[in-house]
Amino acid sequence: MRIALTDVPLWAALLPVAAYLVAVGCLHLRRRPVALSGHVDVALLALGIAGMVIAGPLALLQPGAGTSVWTTVVLLLGFAVIVAGALLAARPRMVIYNVGLDQLRPVVASVAASLDPTARWAGETAALPARGLQVHLDDRGPARTVSVIAAGKTSAEAWAEFSRRLRRAIRTVRVRRSPWAWAFLAAGAGVTGMAAWLAIATG
Repeated sequence: MRIALTDVPLWAALLPVAAYLVAVGCLHLRRRPVALSGHVDVALLALGIAGMVIAGPLALLQPGAGTSVWTTVVLLLGFAVIVAGALLAARPRMVIYNVGLDQLRPVVASVAASLDPTARWAGETAALPARGLQVHLDDRGPARTVSVIAAGKTSAEAWAEFSRRLRRAIRTVRVRRSPWAWAFLAAGAGVTGMAAWLAIATG
């Protein structure tokens, strides 16, 4: 039995990308920010590009390795291992969609102060010495997405408590719908239309 990754149609490879773009667009339509753990954020991105990776780089590698079932499984596992390695190597973080730094910073400051009254700020980094924790706010500018990243030596217990409280605090914040929502939704619709056209043209 053989499984050739080159047989994966391009239209099928485009569908996960379209789904990812639409999902991000929907997050930006909400009236409250949405917080995802860094691991979930990377995993969703990996799923979004999985089709293109399978139909692209993995399909190019397969002819040299063969098209047996086991070879195909090894190639797919290789991609999964790369994603898992990226997840393990990444610093603990939270990604908050549809919020600006000016709105999120006071929320983070309140959570930090509730955990450690001696918390202090240096630029966009908050140090909680009593908790053994530092967090840095990484703003993506007009994209209205902010990453809260654990910096320096991090106590896993302190990070877990901080992220739990931050998630709860974010639920009380109301924001306007981001104009980026329409850009992501339009891009998702465009990719979906392209996939449909390719399916019809090659069907």
